[in-house]
Amino acid sequence: MIQHDIIYRSETERYDRLIANEDRDGNVFRAIRRIVPGLQGLDAADIGAGTGKIARKLAPHVRSLVITDASEAMLAVAEKHLIAEGRANWRKAQGMNDRLPLADDAVDLLTAGWTVCYSASANVPDWENNLARILREIARVVKPGGTAILFENFGTGTSVPNPPDFLTAYYAKLEGQYGFSHQHIQTDFVFESMEEAAALTEFFFGREISEEVVRTKAKRVPGFTGVWWKKY
Repeated sequence: MIQHDIIYRSETERYDRLIANEDRDGNVFRAIRRIVPGLQGLDAADIGAGTGKIARKLAPHVRSLVITDASEAMLAVAEKHLIAEGRANWRKAQGMNDRLPLADDAVDLLTAGWTVCYSASANVPDWENNLARILREIARVVKPGGTAILFENFGTGTSVPNPPDFLTAYYAKLEGQYGFSHQHIQTDFVFESMEEAAALTEFFFGREISEEVVRTKAKRVPGFTGVWWKKY
């Protein structure tokens, strides 16, 4: 079984190479702009920011940005990218999603990409209470009238949306109990070569997807992302 928590501590550069190939079409940022058309002048936070995939898209457009993650190693990679891109309107803060290092009513926009799932999967003990704590924290730090947007896996290596079984109860709660709106978007991985595609997908997703990559000699691996958003 792939240990993602170990990857996030000790394989950050390799993980960063993987996600650099995800959503080459730019649909994640396009979804943010649809939900929150006017980003200029907003104070934003990207929680569970990882190596900065979403943060790097937001930074040029918002007034200020805080990136948080449980992993200092991940934040260090995000910091490297943001500095290299000349961004100066951001800061980082290590912290867990259920204990965010942010003040009350701190941000107009909060994004959380592929992160809440690690606490709210059906195979995690007490996942429902974990989710409730995280969503209370999100509600605490988002200003009245502000927006939270969550992104999660909605299928990888499949030609149609196919969310993992262990995440569907979490997704249902977001919509049914917590009042989030939902859509899904296509976020394919596009690699430079079949060899790169096979190596990086096996590293993070396992052999089933990488073996299909080799069988089909694919450089493009289909993927979908669920988007949930709520205005406070």
